[in-house]
Amino acid sequence: MSCGLRARRDLGVAGRRRAVPTLSCATAGRTPTPVPTIRGETWGRAYFNVGRSQVTNLKTGFAAAVAVAAGLAVASPAQAETFRYAFQGDAQSLDPHALNETFTIGFHSNIYEGLIRRDTELNIEPALATDWELLSPTHWRFHLRKGVTFHNGNTFNADDVLFTFKRIQMDGSDMGSKIAPNTEVIKVDDYTVDFKTAQPNPILHYEWQDVFIMDKQWAEANNAVQPTDVTTEADNYAAFNANGTGPFKVKSRETDIETVLVRNEDWWDTPQHNLSRVVFTPISQDSTRVAALLSGEVDMAYPIPVQDLRRVDANPQTETLTGPELRTIFLGMDQMRDELLYSDVEGRNPFKDVRVREAFYRAIDIQAIKQKIMRGQADPSALMISPLLFALSDRFDRPSYDPEASKQLLADAGYPDGFQVGMDCPNNRYVNDESICQAVVSMLARVGVEVDLNAQPKAQYFGKVLAYDTSFYLLGWTPSSLDSYNIYANLIMCLDRDQTPIQTKFNLGGYCNPKIDALAEQILVETDEAARNQLIAEGFRILQEDWGYIPLHQQYLAWGTSTDVEVKQSPDNKMLLYYVNVK
Repeated sequence: MSCGLRARRDLGVAGRRRAVPTLSCATAGRTPTPVPTIRGETWGRAYFNVGRSQVTNLKTGFAAAVAVAAGLAVASPAQAETFRYAFQGDAQSLDPHALNETFTIGFHSNIYEGLIRRDTELNIEPALATDWELLSPTHWRFHLRKGVTFHNGNTFNADDVLFTFKRIQMDGSDMGSKIAPNTEVIKVDDYTVDFKTAQPNPILHYEWQDVFIMDKQWAEANNAVQPTDVTTEADNYAAFNANGTGPFKVKSRETDIETVLVRNEDWWDTPQHNLSRVVFTPISQDSTRVAALLSGEVDMAYPIPVQDLRRVDANPQTETLTGPELRTIFLGMDQMRDELLYSDVEGRNPFKDVRVREAFYRAIDIQAIKQKIMRGQADPSALMISPLLFALSDRFDRPSYDPEASKQLLADAGYPDGFQVGMDCPNNRYVNDESICQAVVSMLARVGVEVDLNAQPKAQYFGKVLAYDTSFYLLGWTPSSLDSYNIYANLIMCLDRDQTPIQTKFNLGGYCNPKIDALAEQILVETDEAARNQLIAEGFRILQEDWGYIPLHQQYLAWGTSTDVEVKQSPDNKMLLYYVNVK
């Protein structure tokens, strides 16, 4: 039994209850994460302490964020109901490998499945793999679940696993970082797959809940072998059709209008929901989305704008579920080009000067954003990762807001009158994303920097920034592995666009420091937890001294539900329909 912080229901907004961390020991009845073995013996205790420490840190900070309206009973077909919900934007594509974005991944997780999955406390559970083991420090063996079929009736087997892991590494896929480079995937038999890595990797499978297994036969028959590329307008059959093994099937889809899912009667697992039909409607306007919830048009809506939380709670038919989220919202700057794409500065790139980057950082009044824009529903961050996920986060302080120092730094860098720069921002992806960007524009104006804001719906925004067509941008990131290495591998290590899959694809500004890359390589293979944390901290220290990014905050979850439904809220902000019950 391991101790951690568990959920306590405490009074929150307008007297409603919200999840608040409280200490307890409660692992009884939980399916444990399978512990890999080597020749019948546990291999490398310290090796797996790395993984377990992440789970411990997770429970300590936000297992408590699992907000459950009431105890759920296993549903019977007689209880089947329709559930309607809304989000601020649509899933980018039905192709499960097209976009590494939380909402899109969460939506897919109701249709497709990975070898593993995570419960609402983010513990690893078996899914399409029943168990796994280490045959040597660099040789993993996964045993696949038998008797599983795809929605079209095709049988799931090892060929689908090999096909999927090959597909995620193709051009157009956004999921290439979820398997270590030079990993060999080998079919042992129809229900056994081996993974041979170039070096020990204690977190090899930590992100595989998001590597959704596709039906090889279906993809080949429908010319969908190549992943859909969201940076182009080239789509294929998988972008508009789905064939997973998950608890729900796609019945109909009208992009940006409505998607209807129906219960998969042949799902291999025991349903914990009572849904027969799910209707998802993207509603971009905050006021319209809240109105739909209050009127009963939808049973659940998110995010709820922070200014509307009290109104939702004051309505007898609705309530809010709030809690900490793992996502860090941050600002990035183009540091790779010799001249910015969107700026009035010619012949040079201001962001290549560390003084300019520091000036931008110190111009941001993070407390004003927290209080005025987020209404207190955010925690300012000194790091690119939630402090709940890194044991040494308390060693880092956020540099102070100092507009006068910002002006001086700009003058010292040769920009006494500031300069003009374009900024990309989504307007339907994160909580108050456009309002945050507008505040940043105003704050930078006070130190002489004129920002031309380009706020767009996320479909257009991601298509633009993932093509590296940006000079200054806002982005959010949740490490799906719940581990700091994910931040290094996706955001901090040197960008290599010539590599397939692209190395550090979401490092949109091309920040690069070879010292950090060398540390990241050590972090990946280090098996001693204390030593590994020191390496992680050293890398974050270098990044902070480089002023490589401007972390803003971890936003809070803010869901609104009808009192007639029961949902479970997870701190990774994924809507898992197989935990939903209509009363």
